[in-house]
Amino acid sequence: MPLHRRQFLSAALAASPLLRGRERPPNVVFVMTDDHGAWASSPYGCSSLHTPNLERLAASGTRFTRAFSCTPVCSPSRMTYLTGLIPSQHGVQDWLMPEDSTGPASHRFLASHTTYSEVIARAGYTMGMCGKWHMGEDEKAQAGFTFWATVPGGGGTYRNPQFVKNGQPLKYQGFKTDAVGDFAVEFLDQHHDRPFFLQVPFYAPHTPYDYAPEQYREPYAHSTFPCFPNTPMNPWQNTGLAKMHDNPAAKLGYSALITGMDYNLGRILDRLEKHGVRDNTLVIFTADQGWNAGHHGVWGKGNGTVPLNMYEESLHIPLIWSFPGRIAEGKVIDPMVSNYDFFPTILDYLGIAAPHDNEKRPGRSYAAFLRGQSPAWRNRLYFEYEYVRGIRTENMKYIERTSEWPSELYDLESDPGEKHNAIDDPHQKKQIAALRQDLHRFFQQRGAPPLDQWRTTTRQKLPQYRRVSDNRTSP
Repeated sequence: MPLHRRQFLSAALAASPLLRGRERPPNVVFVMTDDHGAWASSPYGCSSLHTPNLERLAASGTRFTRAFSCTPVCSPSRMTYLTGLIPSQHGVQDWLMPEDSTGPASHRFLASHTTYSEVIARAGYTMGMCGKWHMGEDEKAQAGFTFWATVPGGGGTYRNPQFVKNGQPLKYQGFKTDAVGDFAVEFLDQHHDRPFFLQVPFYAPHTPYDYAPEQYREPYAHSTFPCFPNTPMNPWQNTGLAKMHDNPAAKLGYSALITGMDYNLGRILDRLEKHGVRDNTLVIFTADQGWNAGHHGVWGKGNGTVPLNMYEESLHIPLIWSFPGRIAEGKVIDPMVSNYDFFPTILDYLGIAAPHDNEKRPGRSYAAFLRGQSPAWRNRLYFEYEYVRGIRTENMKYIERTSEWPSELYDLESDPGEKHNAIDDPHQKKQIAALRQDLHRFFQQRGAPPLDQWRTTTRQKLPQYRRVSDNRTSP
């Protein structure tokens, strides 16, 4: 028989060293950016990007250097965060096209899956979500959230966007990133006096780079954008983003959107301090997946090329956890973690029992690292995106595609830039065989079909892509 909410919360309080003896459980603010590579912020080494509040957050918490997304595109990545499942389990293999995202033909792709937000809501938290959803029936509050503000469909202009807020249409006059910040602050003003979980998935710095107020553009007035590689265009480049290559306007647009997000992150931190709850609030910052901005000759993420790619910059994401007095300040750690690890980690860290179906999830909790411990940890991750699957170890990455596309092998120790595909190297045959066996075993154990049957895992309408080097359409 399931526990009533009060019993559930009491059990969590008794079980968790984090919560025991405290008057109320910790609040959580979970901030996520979109298309934001780990390289694209000052805490991760790009000093030319103006992100002082990310620096502030990193200084107050622990920064992971090797966090990755399982899927280098938005909708399936967000589904993995929420459910702890990989695409072949949760059923979303690519970004959701408008008809699947919102409106009468939309599906609620999360409907048959348990989400961490529902589990946390049952433990007594008030749940708020403001920003990008893009997981089906976007305009409708779901997954335990009661405060809801989003732009249905997951994208669109940054100028004067059309939101749905708590079931009502709202035309916002101004900058979309500032709107997300406004809604976040409103939620904190209304709910700071009780345990809350606020999810803030910013749209920035996703395209289009159509608008950002001058205050966010001004820091780059004389920038040479040194963190953006000027490399020859990859022949696999997706035609949709080819015009971004070596384009100062694109570099400025991407940078300004990050700075606008950073400003609003600062507003959220300031409001927590104003209400006197920062010391009892866990703040987490991450991204749905990474981004190439000239890296590998690509502008874009996993679908920035045809065939779809799993370059490091497409997968590598920022990850910072900050909780004053509870998580070490200014610490940098390097275990390899995935976004499929987030589900077990957030529940473990909050002392909330995992749901009964937890054995299906591939993730591991990395909460022990946040408690200052040094647990045994195998640095090995797995990736999936439509007709591509991959495995990454400490120094090797094997990417397997269906037969119409090439597979890849990279020695990340000798070739960190992934410039030399060693898939045909006779000296790597044993290595390839071992990695392939491990990869196949992982997906078989999660109930996934063989790779060539990946289409059976989803009912969404799939986007089509073309590359600059020919007119071939992806499968």
